[in-house]
Amino acid sequence: MTPSIPRFHLAMPVDDLTTARRFYGEVLGLEQGRSADTWVDWNLHGHQFVTHLAPAGPERVHNPVDGHDVPVPHFGLILTVPQFQALADRLRAAGTEFVIEPYVRFAGQAGEQWTMFLLDPAGNALEFKAFADDAQVFAV
Repeated sequence: MTPSIPRFHLAMPVDDLTTARRFYGEVLGLEQGRSADTWVDWNLHGHQFVTHLAPAGPERVHNPVDGHDVPVPHFGLILTVPQFQALADRLRAAGTEFVIEPYVRFAGQAGEQWTMFLLDPAGNALEFKAFADDAQVFAV
């Protein structure tokens, strides 16, 4: 089946593949694909996400957004609201420490969205978000 939108490929550095396998496979529940001694492919909701062994961690930078310090760079997915809530529950049950707890950003404004930020074990920042109204994804 051809996807309705192009799928992305993203490779991110991790400092320990065993820890990455536990986090992405068990905590986030992603299906593991091919792998080698220095990398692992993951199915991130139909996108190809790859963790590559790279012992030097990412630089930490933050920008203010809606009263929170948002880590940069970051990546993630736009989910449905029920998917977002289920993932937030899964992460809480796993004892995940959030950088920014799940909340509604820009409440009552253009672009209103649920959002949450967390770090993977290698320090890569992830954001998951959801819009009650999909038309708000690119609202100005």
